[in-house]
Amino acid sequence: MRKSDFMDSKETLMALEELINVVAKLRSPDGGCPWDLAQTPETLTQYLIEEAYEVVDAIQGGDKKAICEELGDLLLQVVLQSQIASENRDFSLKNVVEGITEKMIRRHPHVFGDVAVASMDDVNKNWEEIKASEKGQVIPDQHKLSAKLSSYPKKLPPLMAGMKISEKAAAAGFEWENVDGVWEKFYEEVEEWKQAIASESKENQEAELGDVLFTLLQLARWNNLNPSAALQSTNKKFIQRLQTIEALAQRSLSDCTIEELEILWQKAKIELAAKKGFTDAGENTEESL
Repeated sequence: MRKSDFMDSKETLMALEELINVVAKLRSPDGGCPWDLAQTPETLTQYLIEEAYEVVDAIQGGDKKAICEELGDLLLQVVLQSQIASENRDFSLKNVVEGITEKMIRRHPHVFGDVAVASMDDVNKNWEEIKASEKGQVIPDQHKLSAKLSSYPKKLPPLMAGMKISEKAAAAGFEWENVDGVWEKFYEEVEEWKQAIASESKENQEAELGDVLFTLLQLARWNNLNPSAALQSTNKKFIQRLQTIEALAQRSLSDCTIEELEILWQKAKIELAAKKGFTDAGENTEESL
């Protein structure tokens, strides 16, 4: 990249304008893309979530090129949502940009105004007060546990929100005496879920599933385990095994019987375990050198 790429705001605005024009062309009834024309704000929400997660994954991986690319994909979703809203005369990208700019200035009076702050706590306190004032709300009593917990479902994925809620509630005294009580509660919730699956409505089935998952999070917390990392690891492991199975089968998996798939699954487990053992041994050897 050129040094000017990091400094020239005019070039940045020109690049953004080109993206806006590309998206407008994709959405044009005259020669646009059928897929883009078929999209609505609702159908695009899944991609908005996916792109946000891919940005996080790229950041965690530390690949600067990937981060740049994924941020571009996320920006596309913002521009596309704004384009559709503009077509419906709801709002425009200009409104989006102006709105967030005004909000940042308004919520940082210690930077853009004459308010003095002494700590991060002061900044957070001002932020919440200004935010509540904007919405015509009264600042909730932060001494109340419910007020402290209510923000987590809004800003975190469900699994992470559940862990945060669990941790804060436990710290406030909502806790079992020992882990045996948590296991008892888990098995109790599983039985209630099984009963709901057998004879109750979808709504009740999902409610009971939620109880099972929330109790499972308590078990993870009691054992100092990270459920998000655990599930992520299992997702990757499943895909690795599937890749190995496909290599072993040398034909479409849909052509295999369930018995053949089970045999291939076990072979894949053994093969991947052997590779992992070799890698671990290699790492240990290098460390010993």
